[in-house]
Amino acid sequence: MGSTSAREADSVLYTRSGPEIGVAATKTFTSQLAALYLLALGMGMGRNCLSQDEADSFNTHLAEIPDLIHQILKKDEKIKSLAESLVTAKDFLYLARGVNYPIALEGALKLKEISYIHAEGYPAGEMKHGPIALIEKGLPVVILAPSNDLFEKVCSNIEEVKARGGRVIAVTDVPEALSGKADDIIKVPSTHPLLTPFVNVIPMQLLAYHIGVLRGCDVDQPRNLAKSVTVE
Repeated sequence: MGSTSAREADSVLYTRSGPEIGVAATKTFTSQLAALYLLALGMGMGRNCLSQDEADSFNTHLAEIPDLIHQILKKDEKIKSLAESLVTAKDFLYLARGVNYPIALEGALKLKEISYIHAEGYPAGEMKHGPIALIEKGLPVVILAPSNDLFEKVCSNIEEVKARGGRVIAVTDVPEALSGKADDIIKVPSTHPLLTPFVNVIPMQLLAYHIGVLRGCDVDQPRNLAKSVTVE
């Protein structure tokens, strides 16, 4: 509040998430997801695309997110153990479809920022148009696979990766459906399909954090990065 950007803007939607101490944003990322979601709901109602009942239903699901995130945080030790087996990797590929594609980008960005490992996020539907050439034995491929109408297509991506020797790390709310298909599975709680980015981004950030710490990196102040950018 009271920042230059807030003073210069015509309107301000505060996220109320408190100061982000680390350079690599985590809680502010999630808070901005929530703020944009609420903005979309307001616009949907204002344009008569959503009824009050539909908006109330969406808000009910949104109110459940903090508890779902708490459930994921309880899996921190498991994610740390997974990180220990990935700490020597040189490259990562992150794949997802639909609203989770930006979360794949966020996962790759966090890994680059705080562990200095090359990582690339890509739309899973376009894997065959380039990234598939990068897949070789042992390459860690993180795939976001929520149980939605794109799940079967994501399963096809998993099979493509496995056929080329890649190591599949699946983030999903239906681990039983991927048993025997993925090498590693991070289970997340189920939620509304449009809210899956909230639950999928947390393990992405935790995985990057633990890999960074294990590699001896300063995860709070990564090299070459600054909290405030004063040049164009």
